[in-house]
Amino acid sequence: MNVNDLAKTLRPIYLPGDNIEIKIVREGKEPAQGVGYLEDGTMVVVEEARNNVGDELSVVVTSALQTSAGRMILLGPKLQQWHRHEKNFIESSRVVAH
Repeated sequence: MNVNDLAKTLRPIYLPGDNIEIKIVREGKEPAQGVGYLEDGTMVVVEEARNNVGDELSVVVTSALQTSAGRMILLGPKLQQWHRHEKNFIESSRVVAH
């Protein structure tokens, strides 16, 4: 048995909607993205996390794909975090409007 194949079968499966905790270790390539790593070393991209480098966030899986290069898992803020961002946006919009 190939050791790499065995390691792949032991990786946890993440599905859209799954909640996980992740530490943001650096900024992503795109605006607003942060990058973190799962316990098995899989790199993940977290939307709306660019300003959270060094923080551990509760996030939700938004998509999980298997590519020829490996797994690609995209994460986003949990719903209550989205509401917080929307509230801040609405409040800052009100300030601008006045």
